[in-house]
Amino acid sequence: MIKRYTNLLQQEFRHYSKRKLQKDLLSGLTVAAVALPLALAFGVSSGADAAAGMITAIIAGLVIGTLSGGFYQISGPTGAMAAILTGIIASHGLAGVLVATFIAGILLLIAGLFKLGSLTSFIPSPVITGFTSGIAIIIALGQIDNFFGTTSSGESALSKLISYRSGFFPDFPTLILGIIVLLLLIFYPKKWNQVLPASLVAIILATFASIIFNLPVAKVGKIPTSLLTSERLHLATLNLSLVKQLFLPAISIAMLGMIESLLCGASAGRMTGKDLDSNQELIAQGIGNMLLPFFGGIPATAAIARTSVAIKSGAQTRLAGIFHALFLFLSMIIFAPIMSQIPMAALASVLLITSWRMHEWTTIRTMFKQKNRAAILLFIVTMLSTIIFDLSIAIVIGVICGCIFFIVKSSRISIISEEIDWTRMDLPHSEVGSNWAVIYITGPLFFMSANQLKRELDQAVGKEGIIFSLRGVPSIDLTAQDTFADYFSVAALNNQKLIFTSMQPEVEKQFQQLWDKQVHRPIQHPTVAHALHALHQAY
Repeated sequence: MIKRYTNLLQQEFRHYSKRKLQKDLLSGLTVAAVALPLALAFGVSSGADAAAGMITAIIAGLVIGTLSGGFYQISGPTGAMAAILTGIIASHGLAGVLVATFIAGILLLIAGLFKLGSLTSFIPSPVITGFTSGIAIIIALGQIDNFFGTTSSGESALSKLISYRSGFFPDFPTLILGIIVLLLLIFYPKKWNQVLPASLVAIILATFASIIFNLPVAKVGKIPTSLLTSERLHLATLNLSLVKQLFLPAISIAMLGMIESLLCGASAGRMTGKDLDSNQELIAQGIGNMLLPFFGGIPATAAIARTSVAIKSGAQTRLAGIFHALFLFLSMIIFAPIMSQIPMAALASVLLITSWRMHEWTTIRTMFKQKNRAAILLFIVTMLSTIIFDLSIAIVIGVICGCIFFIVKSSRISIISEEIDWTRMDLPHSEVGSNWAVIYITGPLFFMSANQLKRELDQAVGKEGIIFSLRGVPSIDLTAQDTFADYFSVAALNNQKLIFTSMQPEVEKQFQQLWDKQVHRPIQHPTVAHALHALHQAY
């Protein structure tokens, strides 16, 4: 582990120069400008506070950024993680989140040490797209109160939405401010966004408008000037009972941390041409999330938005991520009084735009355009499961459904039966017989395709002989073998000749074991061998 990490550092800093340092500094400043409003917003949306989001971004940038498996990875609080945390805070409070984060960090560290970085490759793409969309919807639903200035009840975003049935009474100053910020974010010129992020400009303008006009809207509240908050994890608070209660939520946090970080690394790796060391990344995420609760931070993962900004702004090494954390720390110390006056409606607007952009619209459009029914169904099932249940259950449901769809699709085998036209061959039909057929089978023969196989075999009972071409059969299970065994008995009663040809080695081995138990075995004689040779030339 240490050797792999030192090799990464050696390759990264081999030709480091003053020019590269300047690029890292500029990139770190640019990323900090993007990360600042998001850190505050995700801290609030998680059910904690803005301070927790800031501390998470700073500690994650320093610790995870230093140990990361890719120089381009920028970690911090994310919208996807915030969607999970709201339920945990509702049932266990912030103290429960801190304990769950610590446990999740341990799980991520173990995953990295045992080199489980490739596990995300077993999750189907529509499942990932589905729970990303589900999380985006949860984030949007969770911002209704802050955007409209209303009050709801319930633990989950869905239950809060249902609670509005008793009455929905928006606060108009809050709503108007939220709409103005939302419109600014939508129509902000893209070329300006490369110089000064729209979210930062919107929050600055909304904050000054709130202060100057003394708007009666909800504010972020106190921002500490220390990295150690009053509400932080202490080892003395850990006990077996609490760990048992929070173990399942911790698994959800760890799973999301793994998926989001590795997918971010895969995307960034394609942008830079430098592959992510996935196991080192998990180790970094594990250590970072184990430390965060002791500062009062919430879970962190690698974030594609901040990572892509780092790459586009010229990041050369992991120092860019470290500099971004230092700039955030300086802004927290210097501008804490002003940050405390940020309107919640402005942060809600930022999160609504973020949740919209979280949807993988290109993938979704392609899915529906191609009318891929299995992928569409898998996407919808996972998305709804994420909204109704939680992430870990949604992923399990998605993977199980994906396996079922794959099995059903795999069960569709192709069986083509053709009469043999002996006149097309250089062989008198009288030497073999006139009533022969060749059956071409393509696809795996297993329990789900056994009925289709049996139907085809039943139709071939009256033939004098059958040649089975199994070149397209990659495997055969016991159920399909039993189907053939039953047919061998029928063929023996009808004195029907059977020939098997073009079998793959493993399939031939399984058939050989089957034939050894049969009295009526497939035949091979010189005349038939010539027939097969002619058959391959003719068909």
